Amino acid sequence: MDSPKRTITKALIWNLIGLVSMAVVGLIATGSLAVGGAMALVNAALGLSMYVIYERIWNRVAWGRRV
Repeated sequence: MDSPKRTITKALIWNLIGLVSMAVVGLIATGSLAVGGAMALVNAALGLSMYVIYERIWNRVAWGRRV
């Protein structure tokens, strides 16, 4: 099982990747760096929160683990 610190570290790194990707997509879609950046920040905040919750829930599920 991952520690909470490891889960948060993994989530932050994954979120940085998503933040850059979403900023590029937002820039391409809107033509505006400000709007694309704002979309990326909102997406990153939601994604980080959901990922941490998702990982912590799965850490409590024993299904599929080998001892």
